[in-house]
Amino acid sequence: MSKKTWEELESKAKELNYSAEDVAKLYLEYARLSKRYGAAIREVQTKLQILDEDFEMRHDHDPIHHMESRVKSMESILGKMDRKGFELSLESIIENLTDIAGVRVICHYVDDIYEVANLLKSHADVEVIKETDYIKNPKPNGYRSLHLVVKIPVYFAEGMVKMPVEIQIRTMAMNFWASLEHKLRYKSDGEIPKFIADELKECSETIAETDLKMQRIHSFLQDIDQNVTLK
Repeated sequence: MSKKTWEELESKAKELNYSAEDVAKLYLEYARLSKRYGAAIREVQTKLQILDEDFEMRHDHDPIHHMESRVKSMESILGKMDRKGFELSLESIIENLTDIAGVRVICHYVDDIYEVANLLKSHADVEVIKETDYIKNPKPNGYRSLHLVVKIPVYFAEGMVKMPVEIQIRTMAMNFWASLEHKLRYKSDGEIPKFIADELKECSETIAETDLKMQRIHSFLQDIDQNVTLK
């Protein structure tokens, strides 16, 4: 553990009234566990990459623009466990948090989001734990994305373990909005000024309209290509 990491964890432990010793022990245990979550991320990304390549071969269009991933940091886990009122232990973390491993899938168009989600859910070894559609039902602040929590089999030396992974699927425009909102929330300690929040909400609605227009244009071009092919 680097000096900077220890200082950050020690500061977070004091803020949440945890002992530094307990947090240090948990950090070492979690460091080993996080590698398993990293393996689960790679499994999901491999599945998605294969689906994307196969879809492109069949339909001359790749739905996935790019993917991002992360394993939740110990500091972030401490904060979430405290907010949720969960016991601070490795067992409690495993039992209560399903978003430790996260994959973000950035698609070209809105229809691509549902195409990718449906293809992934059709896999027999993918168990869907939870699905939340923030595109059809945006959050009050304007956030839009499709969230899936799945369990996926990962094979280790001692055998197979089903690992949870949270998958967020959104368009490039949705991702741009979410990134900006996240930065603003971080810089304002979680409380974005109302006039900025109102501007963000308006931007979200504009982006949603633009996404739909882009989808219609893309569908029109696909129809043209199909007609040309048929002729």
